Amino acid sequence: MAHHCWSCNGEIEIIDKIVRSDTCPHCGTDLKACKNCKLYDPNAHNECRESTTLYVPDKERANFCEFWTFKDGAHDVADKGATLSKLEGLFKK
Repeated sequence: MAHHCWSCNGEIEIIDKIVRSDTCPHCGTDLKACKNCKLYDPNAHNECRESTTLYVPDKERANFCEFWTFKDGAHDVADKGATLSKLEGLFKK
């Protein structure tokens, strides 16, 4: 299964295991970040489905989590322009 960057959704080719210092070759963001983990869930406590993990305040930066596993498949990337247009439509007089 293909892996993708949480930030740019660029496809990542994994040759060996991901380490804390690895970054996306497309945009330069940290790969071993919560947002790239299959356990990341913004609706869960501490935004993680693993209840025994330590709290990580910045979900977009590399961390030392021992439960981290690269999420399979592409990430849902919200279209900011479309979202802003919908919000502006709601609040127009």
